[in-house]
Amino acid sequence: MFGAAVLQSIILHQYFHSCFVAGMRIRSGVIAAVYRKALTLSNKSRQNRTVGEVVNLMSVDAQRFMDFVTYMHYLWSSPLQIVLSLIFLYATMGPSIFAGFGVMILLVPLNMVMAALSRRFQVQLMTWKDSRIKIVNEVLNGIKVIKLYAWEIPFKQMIMGLRKEEVNVLKKSAYANASFSFTWTCAPFMVALATFATYSLVHRNSTNPDDRLTAEKAFVALSLFNILRFPLSMLPMVISSAVEASVSVKRMSSYLKGEELDPNNTNRRDEPAVGDEESVSVTGGSFTWDTPERPALHNIDLSVKPGELVAVVGPVGAGKSSLISALLGEMDKLNGQVVMRGSVAYVPQQAWIQNATVKDNILFGKPLNPILYGQTVQSCALETDLEILPGGDMTEIGEKGINLSGGQKQRVSLARAVYQESDVYLLDDPLSAVDSHVGKHIFDKVIGPEGVLKGKVRILVTHGIGFLSQCDKIIVMSNGRITEVGSYNELIDQDGTFAELLHNYGTNEGNEEDEGNPYANEYAEYEGDGVEEAIFSDNNNNEETAARPYLVRQRSRYKSSDGIDDGEGIPAPVRPRPKLNRGLSKTDLKRQLSKQASIINDEKITKAEANERTQLIGAEKVETGTVKFSVFIDYAKACTYYMSFIIVLFTVLSNGASVGQNLWLAHWSNGEENSNSSNLTLDLGVYASLGVLQGLMVLFSSFALAIGSLKASVKLHDGMLSNILRSPMSFFDTTPLGRILNRFSKDIYTIDEAIPRSYKMFLMTLLSVASTIIVISIASPWFLIIIVPLMVLYVLIQRFYVATSRQLKRLESSSRSPIYSHFQESISGATSIRAYSKVDQFQLQSEARVDYNQIAYYPSICANRWLAIRLEFLGNLIILFASLFAVLQRNYSGVFGSISPGIAGLSISYALQVTQALNWMVRMTSELETNIVAVERTKEYSETPTEVIDGLVYTHTDDDVWRALETAHLSEFVGGLAEGLEYPVAEGGENLSVGQRQLVCLARALLRKTKILVLDEATAAVDLETDDLIQKTIRKEFAGCTVLTIAHRLNTIMDYDKIMVLDAGCISEFDSPNVLLERRGLFYGMAKDAGLA
Repeated sequence: MFGAAVLQSIILHQYFHSCFVAGMRIRSGVIAAVYRKALTLSNKSRQNRTVGEVVNLMSVDAQRFMDFVTYMHYLWSSPLQIVLSLIFLYATMGPSIFAGFGVMILLVPLNMVMAALSRRFQVQLMTWKDSRIKIVNEVLNGIKVIKLYAWEIPFKQMIMGLRKEEVNVLKKSAYANASFSFTWTCAPFMVALATFATYSLVHRNSTNPDDRLTAEKAFVALSLFNILRFPLSMLPMVISSAVEASVSVKRMSSYLKGEELDPNNTNRRDEPAVGDEESVSVTGGSFTWDTPERPALHNIDLSVKPGELVAVVGPVGAGKSSLISALLGEMDKLNGQVVMRGSVAYVPQQAWIQNATVKDNILFGKPLNPILYGQTVQSCALETDLEILPGGDMTEIGEKGINLSGGQKQRVSLARAVYQESDVYLLDDPLSAVDSHVGKHIFDKVIGPEGVLKGKVRILVTHGIGFLSQCDKIIVMSNGRITEVGSYNELIDQDGTFAELLHNYGTNEGNEEDEGNPYANEYAEYEGDGVEEAIFSDNNNNEETAARPYLVRQRSRYKSSDGIDDGEGIPAPVRPRPKLNRGLSKTDLKRQLSKQASIINDEKITKAEANERTQLIGAEKVETGTVKFSVFIDYAKACTYYMSFIIVLFTVLSNGASVGQNLWLAHWSNGEENSNSSNLTLDLGVYASLGVLQGLMVLFSSFALAIGSLKASVKLHDGMLSNILRSPMSFFDTTPLGRILNRFSKDIYTIDEAIPRSYKMFLMTLLSVASTIIVISIASPWFLIIIVPLMVLYVLIQRFYVATSRQLKRLESSSRSPIYSHFQESISGATSIRAYSKVDQFQLQSEARVDYNQIAYYPSICANRWLAIRLEFLGNLIILFASLFAVLQRNYSGVFGSISPGIAGLSISYALQVTQALNWMVRMTSELETNIVAVERTKEYSETPTEVIDGLVYTHTDDDVWRALETAHLSEFVGGLAEGLEYPVAEGGENLSVGQRQLVCLARALLRKTKILVLDEATAAVDLETDDLIQKTIRKEFAGCTVLTIAHRLNTIMDYDKIMVLDAGCISEFDSPNVLLERRGLFYGMAKDAGLA
């Protein structure tokens, strides 16, 4: 018996190990499939599925698949165990067992009803959970605006409203599961009662001793009933898991079947255009973002030859960005043909920045070429910025580039494109976020006819008109159509829309000479030496480009003491000018510059790598050691101490009723052993009463647990939500949103569903083990000699395991957040990833993060099996010694003491359960302690430093909204929508142009009727005509308000009362515009570049 038990343990846990590993692999595969699908979804599909919903697929649904795989074989093995138990019961009790079998059959319809009910609740639960996570995600992404408007309370109420609906479904599900547990707890008892009662009634008048309900029959049957109890108790859990998995399968299937971007939208060819071939061509193209009935672009015909610089201009909403998207294949093509030849680089209107170093953002997966890298950094005017950053180009950029200005982010985005050395460059208004001087530098050095991209195809969307005369071709768009095409002079001669635009808003912006500019002649000493010619004569010759990063670095280092620069007001340290040997030939000069540039690059990288301040986003906090007892107290407090006590009390009483029932069976069988005249009515009555009592106690404890755990879920979620919304912006700047979202998705799921389940199982198994040891010790006092060393060994194993398992769980939880952070980052940059053909690279990055997460998860699987083998061996020893002492007491009562057959049978039957009970107890101890980590993590974010909010709530009518839209020049657009004000704005405003989004924000400010208006580049993405109208609106509607404006279009602020010029975080100049112009300082230089001085 002992040998068979050991063999069973080894085989069983090989099976479990295989199941857990299979579940882990399925979870990895699901996450990979979800990630890859997210990068290929069409715009229509993306609008139907938010990031929060997809994060739920990766976290909750993937976890449910993994959980189900672990136990799915119980769906067939449980019925098999039931059948085998019934066969052995028949051999022991005869036809009487059919009474018990009949009870089981009657329970099947009830089981089906409960499963259907559970499935319905799960569908509802996931729907509300998705809605909640969607709003949480949007709130986290827009937290700065929410805080500036003091909207924390309204958004908190919105989230809590969704959470209330989610909790209502949780409540129904919990109550249904409580009723379910009562049914399944009563099932084994009812089967046993029906069998014993039938057997006793059938053989009541029999005189044959073999027909008596002896201890031998009763406890063999009881042992078989206990074997029966496990599959019967596992079935509802497995069925529930199967229901959850089936719901997840439907959700996953719906997502994976979602419409994808059609690869035929654009015919992209790897080989660049040669000869007379067109690099980019569109013939008869019509495109839509959502439905064929609403095309966004109509009858587009476009032809761009190699080396051409093409500008695209037009008012807000004209379709300029949509044209770029159509070329990239991001829009659904209704008809026509799009052909692009060669590799593509894309600079979006809103710069997409990764949470990585500056260098990694620029390299974008391409190997480092120091000379090309230096050239790129210089041409994109990033040299001075890198010097001011604490770690140079190794400084970590925070999530969404929070520690860079808008202009810096745009230049990093542009540098990424330049470094790729592509054939076709699609530039969506890259100059809108930089001031006029930097814009001129970038155009001259990168985009323009003499920039590093000369010879490449450049399609430039722009609202600025200062550089249009240098473009080969200009495309004018309006209402989704190309209205004019031609060169600068051709369009002026046509005297159409473009000519009118130039007449109304034309300036000499970008065309001014550098006269009067205090830093215009920095290259003067080198001009005429052939250096510029040597550097720029061949863009693809790495040796010849070596001087550029060197020269610009020196340029930034020997600036005047005024700290004037070519960036955004960032001064550079003053250093001596390097000496160049003017006697060298052009070739030798290039070689010297190349060598020096290489040395400087290497020194800079080394310094950056050594700088400890480069990291902005700190590693996620991971607690170590035992979970503090205060965490358990916090959970009990959240449940309320009263409910916690009630849960424990009813669970103890249910276990006591179970032990009492078995003791009564021992008494009953002893009476049958001695005579056949026991009081059957009394025996059956007491046995049935104790069974019913046990069921009722289980029901009460399950309901108490449901009520208490729901209280805890609500309190912990609401506490974290309130605290997060009141946290200062510094918290969000240094904490990845994926990390916060992980708390609201996976950790809240654990608190809602996993902790109550593991807490209930822990209490049940703990009391089961305790009652087993007590019963065996009472039956065989000699057992106490063995139990002490076994318990010491057990505690040592358990402590070693729990410490390891707990820490692995913490590591697994913390390594899970980067998966979601990377996913969110990838979704926001999906267009760029596809444009650069980096989908496979990012898929590998996601898989690497999943693999890193599995590094912590796989050892926990192995640790579980390590524990199980040792515990089951201890359990097998308990069975061995309990049986041995029962036999010795029965046969050598003079030495070991006597024992009745009933008590001996009871002792052995309990011993047979101990292996499983011990195993489950430690697993549940570990599971509870690892799951309670979710409470620890939630409490961590419930106790971060907070700020005070005033909680102002504003209400507005539809008329107010329409007035604000009209004032913001958006009423025509909204009025043309079928849904009007109810038009659903997609996540992140993806179904609006960037200019339209800015106008929506302006309408929001107009609606607020605030006394202080802050405009941070509020009109950077709109055309000059709309900008002019908005400026008039601001001066009219906010005439009595304090207006603070950050602007690169200096013409929009020249009539302001005061202008503050910032330089490296300090106020450099502060006075009226006229006074600043007269000083001829930093502001004068910028105004001069803008053609305003």
